[in-house]
Amino acid sequence: MRDAGKVVADVLSEIKEFAKAGITTKEVDILATEIAAKAGAKCLFKGVRSPYAKQPFPGAICASVNEQVVHGIPSDEVVLKDGDIFSVDFGVKLNGYCGDSAITVAIGSVNEEKQRLMDVTGAVLQVAIDNIAPGRKWSEIAEKMQSYAESAGFSVVRDLVGHGIGTEMHCDPQVPNYVSRGLRKNDIFLKEGMVLAVEPMINAGRYAVKTLRDGWTVVTVDGRPSAHFEHTIAVVSGGSEVLTARE
Repeated sequence: MRDAGKVVADVLSEIKEFAKAGITTKEVDILATEIAAKAGAKCLFKGVRSPYAKQPFPGAICASVNEQVVHGIPSDEVVLKDGDIFSVDFGVKLNGYCGDSAITVAIGSVNEEKQRLMDVTGAVLQVAIDNIAPGRKWSEIAEKMQSYAESAGFSVVRDLVGHGIGTEMHCDPQVPNYVSRGLRKNDIFLKEGMVLAVEPMINAGRYAVKTLRDGWTVVTVDGRPSAHFEHTIAVVSGGSEVLTARE
């Protein structure tokens, strides 16, 4: 899983440098595909089916801009502009194991709200990384994540959560970024050797989201921007290890 995670990290590092005003999200998708192919890895997202969409997902990356939360479809028609924030989710399978990670990138100069939203979302993910350890309850970590986001004046998306990951991209358990009565009742107790894809999705406005007619793209209901960060994280003796860490 470290090997798969390194490929994902390398791709996202390249994308962070490549994504500029004037570039299409399809061009970013092509770059990710080429790097993964050179590493001998299979892109996880391409061809995934959803009960809400007529067609399987067509891209190697999820390319979500501004109010798009996740699952944006890469397109020749979507040109990145100065002031956009661009969320890229990417995963691969290598030698039978998966890695999954996401970043949100500022395109050119972004306004103060968007910059703070990205900073806070990254910090929310770091809260999880700092608190993951064997013996911890996930509800305790989720509560800290939610509290951090909400204390900054933002909201945590409820309809989408993180997940276990291993030989498949999506495994049990589901890993919410907020605490609920249901989570407290059916808590997740972290054990050494577990691997989780933790992915806070934080909105500048309300947490409500909806899916567009393409059956994939999830957007904020109020049209305010959203940011998304994710790492594949192993529970290890004494704490956590980020398997998709970027240099």
